[in-house]
Amino acid sequence: MRSSCSLDRAELQESQSRVDFGGNRSFEKMGFSVMRYNSRGVGRSQGRYDGGIGEISDAAAALDWMQMVNPNSSELWIAGYSFGAFVGMQLLMRRPEISGWISVAPPANDYDFGFLAPCPCSGLMIAGGKDEMAPEPGIRKLVDKLNTQKNVTVDYRIFDDADHIFAKQAERVGEALEDHVMTMRGRKALALAAD
Repeated sequence: MRSSCSLDRAELQESQSRVDFGGNRSFEKMGFSVMRYNSRGVGRSQGRYDGGIGEISDAAAALDWMQMVNPNSSELWIAGYSFGAFVGMQLLMRRPEISGWISVAPPANDYDFGFLAPCPCSGLMIAGGKDEMAPEPGIRKLVDKLNTQKNVTVDYRIFDDADHIFAKQAERVGEALEDHVMTMRGRKALALAAD
C-alpha cells in the first residue's frame, strides 16, 4: 500500500484541476491511495487563506488522515502545485516519513524556500517556460541550490510551451510524475538488492 497527498493552490481552481487530476491518476495507476484537497476558502472548503501557516496545518491533518486509513503504507509521496508546492515542501520538512515529492510551478520568486536546507529527500520539480506567475528562472535557481545538497537530486523538467495553468501539458505532467516515481522506485530497489 502506498499513499499520496496532492495539495492545491487557492487561485485558478478550475484550470489547475487538469494538472491535479492528471497527477492523481498517475499515482493511482502506480497503486497509490490518493487524496486531493482544496486549501482553506477554495471551492467548498471553509475558512480563509492564512498565508501558509494554517494551510500547512491543514496539509499535516490531511496527511495524518491518509496514514490513519493506510496504516500499512510502504511509501508516502507529497505533490503540490503552485502555492500547494510551497505548502508541500513545508510539510516535507516536518514529516520524515515522506519518501519523495513532486512540485509543479512552485512560486520560488514569491516565497522563501530557504527552509529546504537540508532537504530530506530527492524529488521532481516542473516549470513552465512561459509561466509568468512562477517564472522558470526563479525555479531553476531553487533547483540549482537544492542540487548542491548532499544526497539530494532534483529531477528538473521544463515544459517550454507551458504557462502557469499547464492546460495543454496536463498529460505530460502526469507522465513526468509517473516516470520520476518509477525511476526512484527502481533506484531504491537496486540499492536494497545491493545490500
